[in-house]
Amino acid sequence: MQQPPLSRQIRLLEQQLEVQLFRRRPRGVELTSAGKVLLTEARAMLVQLSRSIEATRRTARGEQGRLAVGIAPTAPFVPLVPQAIRAYREAYPGVALALWEGLSNEAVVRFAANELDVAFVRAAKVHADALVITPLLDEPMMLALPREHPAALQSPAKPVPLGRLSKDAFILIGPPGTGIHDETVAACHRAGFAPHVGQQAPRITSTLGLVATGLGVAMVPESMQRMTMDGVVFRRIAGMQPKAFLGLAFRRGDTSPLVRQFTVVAKRLARQRA
Repeated sequence: MQQPPLSRQIRLLEQQLEVQLFRRRPRGVELTSAGKVLLTEARAMLVQLSRSIEATRRTARGEQGRLAVGIAPTAPFVPLVPQAIRAYREAYPGVALALWEGLSNEAVVRFAANELDVAFVRAAKVHADALVITPLLDEPMMLALPREHPAALQSPAKPVPLGRLSKDAFILIGPPGTGIHDETVAACHRAGFAPHVGQQAPRITSTLGLVATGLGVAMVPESMQRMTMDGVVFRRIAGMQPKAFLGLAFRRGDTSPLVRQFTVVAKRLARQRA
């Protein structure tokens, strides 16, 4: 900028601020006390502006922000789930993850309240048109039996026909409308009987606890074998094996880059495992 227009800009700035920024000298100028303060503050503002621009760009790329992730109670035992969370954190360390555990019907309520962004769910369909569920995998289900149950005493290599348990009380995980509950009932119907419900348990740990005490049997995802509990024996199911669905739920039309990136990571790992 040439000298005359620069001088005019300085005078306009001083008039706007109603302070003198420069002290004129025979040879050049020097900053007044007010001018020094403005210079310091202006430099800080430029640094903050640069940070704000970069933060905005990182957020737009899905590299910064906060993501609330729901997890079905049985999902952490599936290796895919902790792997996906770990891989996402490593790829996007600037994103703060908030984890919440709950059943599918509870996740629907939290989505509606904007308290969840994505969720690992066991129900292939939920009663919420605002949600989309992307399938990740279908996991074989097994029987969880009390240690003294006749079917638990037979060879582990011999699968147990589900119809053999038609007289047993079943411990169901969660209320109707949740994934494991509905698949258990459907599998029993396919085997020719309606299950006698002994208890409804809110979580997998309480389900296995009830099985261990001999109050009933349960159908659980295969990955639950990793959770050893005294008094509980796991056995494979003969014939058409029921499957435990695992999918990723998110809001229909959600354009958040955080959700998009998390979904990409989870689907990529699911394909690799398949």
